[in-house]
Formats: sequence, structure tokens, C-alpha cells
Amino acid sequence: MSGIIAQNTLDNSGLIKAPAGGGAWNFISKQTASADATIDFTSGIDSTYKEYVFTFIDIHPSGDLTDLQVNFRDGSTAYDAIKTTAVFRTYAGEADDEAILGYNASWDLAQSTGVQLISHGIDNDNDSCAVATLHLFNPSSTTFVKHFMSVSNAMNGTYTHQNFVAGYCNVTAAIDGVQFSMSSGTIDSGQISLYGISS
Repeated sequence: MSGIIAQNTLDNSGLIKAPAGGGAWNFISKQTASADATIDFTSGIDSTYKEYVFTFIDIHPSGDLTDLQVNFRDGSTAYDAIKTTAVFRTYAGEADDEAILGYNASWDLAQSTGVQLISHGIDNDNDSCAVATLHLFNPSSTTFVKHFMSVSNAMNGTYTHQNFVAGYCNVTAAIDGVQFSMSSGTIDSGQISLYGISS
């Protein structure tokens, strides 16, 4: 085990301490996908932490070129919190024939209750998948909007496709649930974990 890992891990605690003044990652829960239409996190998101982080490992869709997406619950049973967001992307090909960095207005939301894209155009080839992190800030606040941001990377044909998403849930009600889904089909496999960050 490396010195950094040994120094910053408390064995069997589910706690990882970031070096040099960072916060501690406190494991809350994990869900493993198996042809799921949605993966819902309905507990563990409360006033305990001011920041929560979801990690996505090897998300594989049932359909080809589909999008991983998110929505938020604000006290009711529906995942329909009002959101305003901005998205930009980069991609580059295996053949080194094309590379793009650009803003994508068609993926933004403006005071919408709809789902927000996290990762775009994920292949369903056997070796294809997506990875991501999504940060949700102070979800239990009943004063301020609830900011979130994500970074993802996916295999899209023969391209590496990275998306940067940021925005806020424009509600004063607490966010108490988060739902992930694909734009079509199911989340065939992969793992999503939830952590709380303590400072």
C-alpha cells in the first residue's frame, strides 16, 4: 500500500481522508445496476453533510448511444425539481482525426423539471461504458438554491467524449432524493456510490 493511501485511509471505516487540508469522504451507500430503469437514492441525503458526491463506475447502457441523466426530488414523491444548467463538452477520436471543445445549448435546462444529461452518447458495445462524478451542495438548505456539478467521460463510437455539467435546483425546499436513468432502455450494469464530505 502506498504511503499516501496508508496515511489517509482508516481501515474498515469506509472513510477516506483527503491529503493537504481536504475533507473526508464518508461512504454512505452503493447500488449496483442490473438492467434497472432507474437507480434512486432516497436515504442518506440530509443535513449531515454540506456536500455529497456520487461516483459512477463502468456504467453500461442496454441501448446504443444513450445518455446517462439525473433528476432531483424536493420533498414530494416525484423527481421534478426545477433546474437551470449549462453544459460544455470535449471529444477526440481514436484515429486522431477530430477534436472538439464546445458549449452545447441543446443540453441546457432553463427552469425545467425535466432530466439533466450527465454523459452523452454512451455505446453499448461489450467494452463500452461511462464514468462520472456528481457533486451536490447543501441539499438540506431551505434558504438557498441547491447547486450541483458533474464531470463524465464515455466511449462514444471510437471517441472519448467528456461532458461538464453545472447548475442549480431552483427550489428552497430540501433535496431529499436523486434519481439516475438512461435516455432510453436501462442501466444494464455499473456501480453508483454515494459519499458525504466532511470538512
